[in-house]
Amino acid sequence: MSDQVRLRDVGPADLEVFFAHEHDPEAARRSKFPPRPRDAFMTHWTTRVLGDPDVFVQAVTVSGELAGNLVAWWDEDQRFLGYWFGRRYWGRGIGTRALALFLEREETRPLHADPLLGNTASVRLLEKHGFRRTATVRYGGDEHVMLVLDETR
Repeated sequence: MSDQVRLRDVGPADLEVFFAHEHDPEAARRSKFPPRPRDAFMTHWTTRVLGDPDVFVQAVTVSGELAGNLVAWWDEDQRFLGYWFGRRYWGRGIGTRALALFLEREETRPLHADPLLGNTASVRLLEKHGFRRTATVRYGGDEHVMLVLDETR
């Protein structure tokens, strides 16, 4: 594993890379998350992510290259985790290392995640870090696995 995975704060220039990641057809298919138009994407990131002091977001770099992001936010009284990585970084253990670093910084527990049921790589990534399945839910016809991380390991 020669890839050096690090976390850093997100800068405005990172948003173009994140936008491209979201518009990757295979990523959209696996997540069943429809890519947003540029204006909607940028507004979401500048107001609801970077503009919200309760959101914790980190850029993931691999050997200095921007690879993706991890984010934690509040949805009513539950703290959620989400992430998105560029396809060229899939299957290399980068998500595993990045999530471990993120969970050292994001200390809120319980921490929830709700990946698409068919996104087995995402479910495995979360379970590898101690998330446990609690339920299966439907969002607009798609089944998602509800997972929770109760304690710091």
